[in-house]
Amino acid sequence: MLERDEREVVLGDLIEAGEGTWRAMLAVLGLILRREAQVWKFWRPWIAAVGLSVPCSFLLMGASLSVSRGLQNIYVSSHASWTSVVPQALLLAGWSWTGGFAVGSVSRRTLWVSAVSCLVPCIFCLSRFRVESISPACLLLFLAPAVWGASDGVRIGRIKRVSAIPLALAVTLLTFPTLHIHGEPWWNPPRWLIALTLTWPAWYLAAMSTKTPQEPDTRHWETR
Repeated sequence: MLERDEREVVLGDLIEAGEGTWRAMLAVLGLILRREAQVWKFWRPWIAAVGLSVPCSFLLMGASLSVSRGLQNIYVSSHASWTSVVPQALLLAGWSWTGGFAVGSVSRRTLWVSAVSCLVPCIFCLSRFRVESISPACLLLFLAPAVWGASDGVRIGRIKRVSAIPLALAVTLLTFPTLHIHGEPWWNPPRWLIALTLTWPAWYLAAMSTKTPQEPDTRHWETR
């Protein structure tokens, strides 16, 4: 649970102190807990876990259900068209990837907390899914691109401007047709609020791509 370059140092200190097995384990756990507490003094972990993972999970499950129903209509009806489903599927992939990338890049050390914050809404909705004509797994279409985005966010940290701005524009343009779909969304909020919540991570990545990289004093706690 320690950083690779710290393990030998900590073990050496414990051996020199002559600590027993249990006292040594408690000392290491205390060090880890103090570091985790230090991380949560900053805003990034809270934004990643509470501001992104929880609300976006609920809304992306709704978008996944919408895409699944569109695919089902194409399968059972000869009158259904791909022209409406393909843009929705691309939008779902864009929302999911950019949201995952934002979570992974905003707070890398607390990614496991953000993952739990995403899985809890998924388990909650899956346990209450009662649509007999479609599989509950349809709610999880967003997971693959979201995990891909989070992995890229941890690995890369920032998208280049030449890619970030076109990506944000593409996601935004794909959002507009969904604002005029007839019928109520799967949940009560207005469609514009759903679109805004799921689109802002793409513009966050675009904004971050235009900034000059800096090395803040908290880098040790936030990025290692």
